[in-house]
Amino acid sequence: MVLPAALLAGYRPADDLEAADVDRVRALVDAAADPWSREHPVHLTASALVVHPPTRQVLLRWHQRMAAWLQIGGHGDPGETDPLQVVLREGQEETGLGDLRPWPNRDLLHVVVVPVPAGRTEPAHEHADLRFVLATDRPEDARPEKPTAPLRWVELPQARELVTEDNLRETLSRVDRLF
Repeated sequence: MVLPAALLAGYRPADDLEAADVDRVRALVDAAADPWSREHPVHLTASALVVHPPTRQVLLRWHQRMAAWLQIGGHGDPGETDPLQVVLREGQEETGLGDLRPWPNRDLLHVVVVPVPAGRTEPAHEHADLRFVLATDRPEDARPEKPTAPLRWVELPQARELVTEDNLRETLSRVDRLF
């Protein structure tokens, strides 16, 4: 198990924008008894781009609330503290892929704080998102968890066209360099 503080200790941001986000996430992790708690206006989430290395494709998930194609991932369940375990669980739930594994290693890929608009049951808030890369050997097994959250395997150029968030385009660029 790796705690967020340990992940962030050795993490080196790519630029000043990411450095500011990393500073905010470190402050959250240092100050909050449970930085995953939705009680905080900014709280931890863990996400990942799922890849199929032989075809250099990535899996995108439609996020109805955000009305956008995004990576998989989300909130930690009560008692969860390891970001990689959170994203592995979320990934299996959201894609049905039982063979997800960190790729090419267990390293944190990107740290970004993203705004989330108010929903039916919660106010606007921010996600302090810890991003990884997960791989599968069985892309054909991907199944959406619900009809309103379709999945799409695409090559990186198409993924860049489909996503609307610059921070996710940056994550895609980092994955491209790993290939």
